[in-house]
Amino acid sequence: MQRAFVTGGSGFLGRHLLRQLRDRGIPTRALARSEAAAEAVRKEGAEPVRGDLLDRDAIRAGMEGCDVVFHSAAHVDEWGKYEDFYRINVEGTDTLLAAAKDAGVECFVHVSTEAVLLDGSPLVNVDETRPRPARVLFFYGHTKGIAEDHVRAANAPGFRTVAIRPRFIWGPEDTSVLAKLVEAVRSGRFKWIDQGKYQTHTCHVTNVCEGVLLAAEKGRGGAVYFLTDGASQEARSFITRLLGTQGVTPGRSSVPRWLALLAGRISEAVWGLLRRADPPPVSVAAVHLMGGTVTVSDALARRELGYQGHVTVDQGLAQMRG
Repeated sequence: MQRAFVTGGSGFLGRHLLRQLRDRGIPTRALARSEAAAEAVRKEGAEPVRGDLLDRDAIRAGMEGCDVVFHSAAHVDEWGKYEDFYRINVEGTDTLLAAAKDAGVECFVHVSTEAVLLDGSPLVNVDETRPRPARVLFFYGHTKGIAEDHVRAANAPGFRTVAIRPRFIWGPEDTSVLAKLVEAVRSGRFKWIDQGKYQTHTCHVTNVCEGVLLAAEKGRGGAVYFLTDGASQEARSFITRLLGTQGVTPGRSSVPRWLALLAGRISEAVWGLLRRADPPPVSVAAVHLMGGTVTVSDALARRELGYQGHVTVDQGLAQMRG
């Protein structure tokens, strides 16, 4: 790898990835929509490229001389207009792919998600052979699935494309999932679903970076790889320990899964009728992703990429406790 181009560099995963590239001595440019984002990527040792995911000219110029693109930017909200998700997650990815080809980039690594499989059926020890469903429960998963398809289809001689699907990214400086969990507990809105007594996989942000970099080095063109921390864990145990790193205790209040799903359907229906832009208090997608068993196999990444997941859950939690 001679020079890298990164999207989403000011985000949780992106910041960690920029540090890993910096520490490896790899010159890196990072797309930045705002001056705040530009300053964030400068802080991590990257050269900012001002523009957004649909600014093909800026992206094409920024990719000049780069041999690898890491695409981690996405519209990740649980609620919103379909066209907003489609514009960023699908059209933005298509713009990047076209610019990368024009710039002579050799490898394109796309950060995807297990949510592309979320159709309401159980995700229990699924692997990469699980077909992507025609209907996905929410706009994020649906549009990320389309984008993943486009990335894989773009694979060609001289332009290798790879997708990775980390499950439940966590770690220091998490401003997404952990921040929402902490806010829910502190506001009194947090409730376990089925007591949290189900299995889940996780992937520490450093392990995600390991997998992303290995995908660029060794990933099979057109392939997709799941990434995890290793063995699955009981959701209640992990989330309790994770919240504990922030000095927060989640308590014991719990609701049955069927009731949580019903509440999600009602909330979404009411929010849709009222055309509210803010997210409903509970969503069907969140119940499926965080309120039930979601386990995946990363055996393919371990076999083909040499992925190991060097940071254990215990080590990662200890690091967050400081």
